[in-house]
Amino acid sequence: EERLFLLHVFQLAFSSDEIRRQTLDDIENWESRKEGLAEMDWRKFQQEYRDYIDLAKMFQLVPGIGAFVGAYANNNLL
Repeated sequence: EERLFLLHVFQLAFSSDEIRRQTLDDIENWESRKEGLAEMDWRKFQQEYRDYIDLAKMFQLVPGIGAFVGAYANNNLL
């Protein structure tokens, strides 16, 4: 139960705005919804995380501008 809650917190931090709203609602009403949230949709979870972080991190590989993009991306992630 605690691990599932932490996964939802992680999902809240690294997802699109629509998924964030749904996840925040789930977290705010955790006690009443935790039974229905017993299974995690791992494919959706992984794709949301990948889509959130992947593009910014990919631009870090570009020579010359990678350091600036990386500084901006890492600052936003923090």
